[in-house]
Amino acid sequence: MLAIAGLVVASIASSRVVLNVRIRSNNWGQSWTDIVVLIGLTFAPPPWVVLCTAVGGIISRLIGRISPLKMTFAVAKDIVWASAGAAVLYAAGADFRGGAPQFNVTVLALAFLALTLVDELLAHPVIALATHTPLRQQFSRYVDIRIGFGAARLVVALFIVWLLSINRDAQLLLVAPLLILSLHLWYSGRIRKRDERISWQRLASSAEALNDVDLGRVMEVAVEWAPDLFSADGAEVELFSDPPRLVRGAGGKIDTEAEWPTDAFVITTVLEGRAAKHPIGEFRLRFRGPVTLNEMENYKLRTFASALNTAIHNATAYTELERVAIVHAHDAAHDALTGLANRRQLLDQGKKLISEGHSDGVVALLLLDLNHFKEVNDTLGHAAGDEVLKEVADRLLAVAREGDLVSRLGGDEFAVLLTALPAPAVATHRAERLIAALQEPIEVEGMWITVEASGGIATPTGTGGIAELLRRADVAMYQAKRSGQRIATYSHARDTADLGRFAIAGGLSSAVADGTLTVDFQPIVDLASGEVLAAETLARWHHPDHGTVDPLRFLETVERSGLLPAFAEAVLDQALLTCVSWREAGFDLPVAVNVAPRSLLDPRFPGSVMTRLRTHDLPPDRLILELTETLTISQLEVVDRVLGRLRDEGVRLALDDFGTGYSSLSVLSRIPVHELKIDSEFVSAMETSPEAGAVIRSTVDLGRSLNLAVVAEGVDSEPQRRALWELGCTAGQGHLFARPMPAARLLALLHRGSGGRPGALAPALHDEGAVIRLSPHRRAVPRQRSERLPHLGG
Repeated sequence: MLAIAGLVVASIASSRVVLNVRIRSNNWGQSWTDIVVLIGLTFAPPPWVVLCTAVGGIISRLIGRISPLKMTFAVAKDIVWASAGAAVLYAAGADFRGGAPQFNVTVLALAFLALTLVDELLAHPVIALATHTPLRQQFSRYVDIRIGFGAARLVVALFIVWLLSINRDAQLLLVAPLLILSLHLWYSGRIRKRDERISWQRLASSAEALNDVDLGRVMEVAVEWAPDLFSADGAEVELFSDPPRLVRGAGGKIDTEAEWPTDAFVITTVLEGRAAKHPIGEFRLRFRGPVTLNEMENYKLRTFASALNTAIHNATAYTELERVAIVHAHDAAHDALTGLANRRQLLDQGKKLISEGHSDGVVALLLLDLNHFKEVNDTLGHAAGDEVLKEVADRLLAVAREGDLVSRLGGDEFAVLLTALPAPAVATHRAERLIAALQEPIEVEGMWITVEASGGIATPTGTGGIAELLRRADVAMYQAKRSGQRIATYSHARDTADLGRFAIAGGLSSAVADGTLTVDFQPIVDLASGEVLAAETLARWHHPDHGTVDPLRFLETVERSGLLPAFAEAVLDQALLTCVSWREAGFDLPVAVNVAPRSLLDPRFPGSVMTRLRTHDLPPDRLILELTETLTISQLEVVDRVLGRLRDEGVRLALDDFGTGYSSLSVLSRIPVHELKIDSEFVSAMETSPEAGAVIRSTVDLGRSLNLAVVAEGVDSEPQRRALWELGCTAGQGHLFARPMPAARLLALLHRGSGGRPGALAPALHDEGAVIRLSPHRRAVPRQRSERLPHLGG
């Protein structure tokens, strides 16, 4: 009877050890009762051993207060695998009539193996079903530790049986719980350590998986990962947006339509917004029954929720930036009044068609100008004039064929890019139909008015591209107006402007050599302090006969001619010479030089730039090359190597007129620039246009997130300067600080300074020590002061 009592006590103790392992936390609880059963089978009849195992299991589980269903399964499992061990011993011929325990290592090992296999086959499927774990994954979990500790349990069992075989005192059976408890503590420590490591690894992986720019995907990832991380039956993320968004799922699958039971136990974590008083949503975990999280689990939940909160904010910010970029890209390519394509889109589309050709036929450009439109504005007002322009746009769109591009260039001037023409002469017929559609009377404020228009047609030439095509169409249109015709086709013989362009081209080659081609400089200023950070180089040409030539006019000629390499070298030389002279005068200012897109297609360009920097003994970072955003993606494939080499050498790169092109973000993702320059049209409109302010704010945020400097162009007033600074823009240039001027005059201004501060062109917006400024360049101050500003953007 003492032996039977010992078996019951040992069974209770070993069962209680198992109950302390928490299945909900994904730990695997290993039964230790097999040691007691194996020992009992060596000296007691199997029925008594099975009965003691059942009694001990029932008492243990009653103490543990588990549900009747779980207790029934656990006790039945213990009876089955105890019977399996007895069957092995019976098959081996063990004698259970009393006496000394049967100590046969092989037989006992086989019995122990039977016990273990039955326990594994019965327990793992149930645990896999309860925790929604794949059966294969459940069997493979901790398999190395289970095998190792199985061997340890067998050794303990053999040791106790051996001890009983040499000492028949059944009280020794009471030693088993102490050995089991010691081994269990070692085992559970190993399991807990590995489980925590795996848990933290999965938590880190989930945080990485949440790092997505798509808000919907962020919510789905959270719902897919959370149930497994926290052993929950389901999870959901709800955002209090407009409209609200809800993603719900279970078992790693999304099922938003699934309904949660009304009696489900839910743990809710609030997702905080930028302002703590206004949450943006909630993250919820669903359990089948009440659950109390321990300190570690609470910390993991807070960590996961924090990562989710950050990911939602980042995705929301990216979505908003993308939305603003799409809206801006549309606005940049379309006319605000009529919705037609604007001049920029016409130039881009025309350039593409001319450069790539059109397999369906010939391309032509029709330029239309409304006759006497000023009288409509003067008589009926600008609102009526706008209605007329919108009606004209609608009629042109209705008559234009698929593939044609209808655009408004400004005022009462429209253009239609005609495509798929079987022959150039067909352009006149298509133009007649378009103009005829405008002759139907238009009702405006109860009055009927008739719109007449004059049109000019031009077809592409071998040189000049879309700009030359537009110029020729403009020439033809004015020929039609002067002759009283509705439509005129471009005639080279009557193009007096073309003759003047050739005269300009002829004079440029000598201007590069004789010094009549000069450069002016416009300072780039720290908006906060008013100190000069750099200066942009602007080409100027003083023609001996025609006086000062409009830069746009001769730069267009340079782009189309073979003078570009020599012209670019001359401008760069003058800029670098000026930079050297300023350094010698005590002002170490970088100079910014605009680069024509064609220069970036020349693989010799980087070598030319570096040669001139070495010739003038200037560090590469004293030169900033400004690139136009109108570079297309196809061109980027060509210029990647050129820009990469320049940047590797230390030359700084800036993206000019940022925000005015349709490919802002795509170009920025490819060109390795250091700075962004906000186009002046947004600065001039920011005081009256919320959209312009939004574009500037998003550009500044984008520059900060990409570690790029941001410079605003066209700063012409103090309110603009202060508003830009408050938005986070640190640098700007414009008439508020200085107009473009010769190098010597700018140097004199730097010496004179503002308020007794050399190198400053405006009073500071704040006390010198009130803020910390992040600036893309060093200050323009005398060397003896040796002050430096922090360097932003590489």
